[in-house]
Amino acid sequence: MNKIILSIIVVFIHLSITYAQTHLDINKQSIRLDDAIMMARVQSVDAAVALNELKKAYWEYRTYRASLLPEVNFNATIPAYNKKYNSYQQDDGSFTFLRSNYMQMNGEIGINQNVWFTGGTISLNTSLDYLRQLDGDKTNRFMSIPVALTLNQPILGVNTYKWNKRIEPIRYMEAKAKFLSATEEVTMLTIHYFFGLLLAKENVMIAQQNLANTTKLYEVAKAKRQMGQISENDLLQLELNELNARAALTNNESLLKSNMFQLRSFLALDENCMLEPLIPDSLPGVILDYQTVLDKALENNSFAYNIRRRQLEADFEVAKAKGDARKISLFAQIGLTGTDQGLNDAYLHLKNNQIVEVGFRIPILDWGKSKGKIKVAKSNREVTESRLRQETMNFNQNIFILVEQFNNQKQQLTIANKADEIAQKRYKTNVETFMIGKISTLDLNDSQINKDSARQNHIQQLFYYWYYFYQLRSLTLWDFENNTHINADFERIVKM
Repeated sequence: MNKIILSIIVVFIHLSITYAQTHLDINKQSIRLDDAIMMARVQSVDAAVALNELKKAYWEYRTYRASLLPEVNFNATIPAYNKKYNSYQQDDGSFTFLRSNYMQMNGEIGINQNVWFTGGTISLNTSLDYLRQLDGDKTNRFMSIPVALTLNQPILGVNTYKWNKRIEPIRYMEAKAKFLSATEEVTMLTIHYFFGLLLAKENVMIAQQNLANTTKLYEVAKAKRQMGQISENDLLQLELNELNARAALTNNESLLKSNMFQLRSFLALDENCMLEPLIPDSLPGVILDYQTVLDKALENNSFAYNIRRRQLEADFEVAKAKGDARKISLFAQIGLTGTDQGLNDAYLHLKNNQIVEVGFRIPILDWGKSKGKIKVAKSNREVTESRLRQETMNFNQNIFILVEQFNNQKQQLTIANKADEIAQKRYKTNVETFMIGKISTLDLNDSQINKDSARQNHIQQLFYYWYYFYQLRSLTLWDFENNTHINADFERIVKM
């Protein structure tokens, strides 16, 4: 019986250890740069913000497109009841009050169409009105308008529909380009957090190695001091090195946890997930030409659409100021109407219903107000054009600098990689040389500092390479590895 109980306890302990190990393994997750980028584009808050901005722009564009299509409306009042006194002028010119008591109902169906090339509106309507007198003879009256065609057309003035037809598609193209650039910017932020964690992890490994080395060297130094082979000053220096190594390890472990939390939160991962970033083992083998990159940026970047839109908006404001100075509008309506006490009779014996109105407003004396508005609009346009020229120059300059930095970065990375290998070998050699008393602690400390710096610089240069690469993708919306446009199915994305 005791053997059985003992066997159960052993099995239970084994299962508990296995579960704990499995649980720890599950919490540890190796992550490559490509994996982090993919998760960020789907799960991060920044990606969600970019998507919502795109959806907003999409529905604004859809609203504009809908304004160009026919609109069908039904208006009705059922019923309107009035029981009150109204003033009435009699034949002799005196006024009196008459009591009215009636109920009224009406309904109208209309089709309205904005005409973008003229700036006017055409409407086709049909309506029916019903009036019930509740005092006196209590009669019913019907008035029908089977069909009425109405034109409301400004003759002078700015054609807002025409300008919107030029501006709104560019605005939507700008929004789509911004979304694609924002997606690449999410990638750039992912790279920043990923390499921050990678550097923190390397720093912890460096600190652990330095602590192990300094502890070992301090133990050896104590034995050498007892034999009189090193000075008290060198021994104290090695003891100080060990204390500094312990402090550095503690500090780097805290930074690792901080960077772990930062990347994990950005990727919307569980707080118990322990990420193990892997150093990218391959690089895009591309050399970029400034003119090619600039052409792609000016063709695809939201900045190019932004320039066009702002120029058109400035021109629109000038046209609007000129159009507001003098206004002439035409209102015309033709149709048929009928009235009778019966519903069917109201549609018989129809008569013509015609309205023509031409109104205008021409300022005779406005003390230069209209002229001033035009001058202000023109001045604003000139300011906008000057800013656009400056922004274009700055944009081109930034592209040039970025291309140069990217093309040079591969060489910088090669140099940093070689320096890292040399510094590691030098430090290892100096440790062995110090053990036999051939070099001082100052030389040993110098080689350690260079080793750590070279390793950190290697990670930093790798970060810059990937960061510059995706920054160029963000500016050009061009995949330089596959030589294709960066695009997306916007219709599907906005309906997700």
